Amino acid sequence: MGKPTGFLEYERKVEAYAPAQERVKEFKEFTIPLEEKELKDQGARCMDCGVPFCHSGCPLGNLIPDFNDAVYKGKWQSAAKILHSTNNFPEFTGRLCPAPCEEACVLNINEDPVTIENIEKNIAEQAFENGWIQPQIPESRTGKKVAVIGSGPAGLAAAQQLNRAGHYVCVYERDEKAGGLLRYGIPDFKMEKSVIDRRLEVLEEEGIKFITGAHVGKNIAVEEIKSDHDAIVLCGGATVSRELPIKGADLKGVVQAMDFLAQNNRRVDNLPFSGEEISAQNKKVVVIGGGDTGSDCIGTSFRQGAISVTNFEIMGKAGLDRPKNQPWPYWPMRLSTTSSHKEGAERQWSISTKEFLGDKEGNLTGLITTQVEWTHKLGERPQLSEIPGTEQKWDCELVLLAMGFTGSETSLPEQLGLEMDPRSNIKASIENYMSNVPGIFVAGDTRRGQSLIVWAISEGREAAHYVDKYLMGVSSLPLKGDGDLPRV
Repeated sequence: MGKPTGFLEYERKVEAYAPAQERVKEFKEFTIPLEEKELKDQGARCMDCGVPFCHSGCPLGNLIPDFNDAVYKGKWQSAAKILHSTNNFPEFTGRLCPAPCEEACVLNINEDPVTIENIEKNIAEQAFENGWIQPQIPESRTGKKVAVIGSGPAGLAAAQQLNRAGHYVCVYERDEKAGGLLRYGIPDFKMEKSVIDRRLEVLEEEGIKFITGAHVGKNIAVEEIKSDHDAIVLCGGATVSRELPIKGADLKGVVQAMDFLAQNNRRVDNLPFSGEEISAQNKKVVVIGGGDTGSDCIGTSFRQGAISVTNFEIMGKAGLDRPKNQPWPYWPMRLSTTSSHKEGAERQWSISTKEFLGDKEGNLTGLITTQVEWTHKLGERPQLSEIPGTEQKWDCELVLLAMGFTGSETSLPEQLGLEMDPRSNIKASIENYMSNVPGIFVAGDTRRGQSLIVWAISEGREAAHYVDKYLMGVSSLPLKGDGDLPRV
């Protein structure tokens, strides 16, 4: 479990960033990797803690102390084998996961936690660079056919696991390239798309078929999918963005964050996009929403040449310390300052937008806000109220709505006769991920609602186990934390 005294000898160290004034000039990843000796030292910090709570913090049940120990000893190939036994795509999570495992790290009780996420990323990079990631082609095929609809992390994980079980797997993606939100929602400065492409090449070599430009329920009939496959796994994500239904919401310049981010990703990848161009260049930008999507909008706006970017968050400003009602090892709601925030964004908390202002031509020119406060009573939901006399006018030409997602699109579930829950997610049992229609399974955000990439991969893996069991009666595919120790 690392060096017994490593946590006493070495301080936590993570990758540095290229200077903000330099990195905003392009849409490339800008972290500066640690030297191998530094990474080994970070692995050495993993304590002999007895009970590794990091396991419970990770939705995948990654064998974290094991791969930390391997890194400390310089056994990178062994580390890659351990990591891939529970995580199909550590190169994704190592860049994009908020690392709940680090919050659950025992060392995090009174010291800085182990840099688990960064170690994970470097293990994956070592594995690719050294050719340890090789296609795992099944020795035999079952003859069963499975359709996976959606090629985000949940869909890709489900597809790879089912292919390993010997089934014929076809992934249907409505866009022209596979990857889902990984490709069209995550900016390249957080993850360049070559990272996705190299993994897709492996999946295709393993025998997984990808059909892009295939919007099931629109240009491909659901009857065709049902008749051609023995099982279906829906992994379309929670794609319905939350609206802000206030006066002026229809003005030109009030834009959903995902429309803005997807268009920019297409532009960077030299792909065509529909609709009018959305640009922050030479504009005062307001981003409404304080989560990861809002942060992505901030970084993208600066790279497009925004004059200024202001970030609104309706919640109060969180503290740097763990709240008393969110004890270790639970995930704490505390202040997060991302690399994009550090590029020059002005942040405003406890603020609510009341009205968008525009000119005679219907263009956005500004907005009006008010300060708000939250009242907390034991056993009741927090109550929001406006603070009288705090109205303020803000000049802006572009507003990006990054307030999360309300659920899944309903067209396909309706055509398949699937039940939805009150949150507009597709109902599927947590016990076997099957919907109310036998043979149709659901995984990822489309089942659990908007969540983390690590949860999406976990859901895809878990669903694959139950699909395999449905088709064959039994399954050797692992469940959370079991590990399947693939050949890497």
